[in-house]
Amino acid sequence: MIGLLQRVSEAAVTVDGAAVGAIERGLMVLVGVQRGDDEAKARRLLERLLGYRVFPDDTGRMNRSLRDIRGGLLLAPQFTLPADTKKGARPGFSAAADPATGERLFDYLCAQARQEFPNVQTGIFGADMQIRLINDGPVTFWLET
Repeated sequence: MIGLLQRVSEAAVTVDGAAVGAIERGLMVLVGVQRGDDEAKARRLLERLLGYRVFPDDTGRMNRSLRDIRGGLLLAPQFTLPADTKKGARPGFSAAADPATGERLFDYLCAQARQEFPNVQTGIFGADMQIRLINDGPVTFWLET
């Protein structure tokens, strides 16, 4: 499972012009599900997202996690993250999970996140989403489980 996380000062997802999720300071995470991913990998990704130290402490060092700052977590499904881009001019998607598995594991990740963390917002699996964010730093990391 892949999480492309961005430290943001704000982020929002809209579908058909309607806001479906928005946060202020926190993490905007694009989530890609790969073939072979399962609930254990989703739980591990969530553990890393909530505990990854990307927010500054009083000295400006990245020593605080999302839990520490009590920020927002915005999760959005991103089918293209597992794309194979090693050759050619067109990505291949053979490494991506099939849509049913992708949706099931994304929904599982979101449900687990809501049980463990108070401020969770999400995009919609399979929807044509527009994502607006202000990347703070910029700080962006690729996490893979």
